[in-house]
Amino acid sequence: MAIFRRPGRSGEPEPTPDLIAGEIAELVEELERTPAEEAGAGPGAPTAEERAARGRRLGAALVDSVARALSRGARGGRAAARGAAFGGKTMADQLIHAAPRIPVRNLATLRAQHPKALDADQLADLLVTGASRASSALGAGVGAAAMLPVPPAMPVEIVAETLAVAAVEIKLIAELHEVYGFPAQGSTVQRAGAYVGAWANRRGIDATSLVKPAGFAAMALGGEVRQQVRKRLTRSTLRRLPTLIPMLVGAGIGATINRRDTRKLARAIRRDLRSRRPFDGGYWAAAAPPVRGGKGP
Repeated sequence: MAIFRRPGRSGEPEPTPDLIAGEIAELVEELERTPAEEAGAGPGAPTAEERAARGRRLGAALVDSVARALSRGARGGRAAARGAAFGGKTMADQLIHAAPRIPVRNLATLRAQHPKALDADQLADLLVTGASRASSALGAGVGAAAMLPVPPAMPVEIVAETLAVAAVEIKLIAELHEVYGFPAQGSTVQRAGAYVGAWANRRGIDATSLVKPAGFAAMALGGEVRQQVRKRLTRSTLRRLPTLIPMLVGAGIGATINRRDTRKLARAIRRDLRSRRPFDGGYWAAAAPPVRGGKGP
């Protein structure tokens, strides 16, 4: 499925950081819906084809917003050059700005949506599968766009993909912390900052910080975290440029790279979280869905 295609520009709102953040969050939520969630949505739920079309529209809208943000004060090749350079401070700021809007489900919601998952590992497996599917679809979109005869657009496509994949992985990290009994504390912004830092560092949130919500504000705003995020995003962007553009191998390679990288990240986070003991030994049972026709545990 080719996610990234630019729509028309007439009547479009200004590509503000808030607009781009909202588009990232909406795209992530759409791509990560599982077949089980779709089946339980009722008879009026959209078909697989309708959902795929919606995913393409959301991806195209994100690319268009990023492209218009980059093209302010630049034209043609200059805009493309700015796209290649967008992987630094501006992209890190955009991801941090978007992070609090990424939809994260708590453990009770996750267990209700996946009642057949009998323990944390089974539930985590399902989350990793969903996130891998989403990042794979994003990679396929940029891989397909690489075959189009519009090379100057590719830096913009890759910037949008990098931001969207990072958001998918941050959502996965946050929900894995819920699954293994280590949810971040504090406000939405503080929790988001903690999960962004975990994404940049490729490990779980520092255990000593989990019980100190005030520390999350410093983590979210600190220059060290922003620098780590910037380096991670820049590395991801530059890694995609030589892989996709010269080879013109289409959707397959982009999908494979993203799926592999997301699974690798998930393994690292899960290994770290499994090595710890939850603060509340009864957290899993406490989040059990209610039993139909009776009371839950």
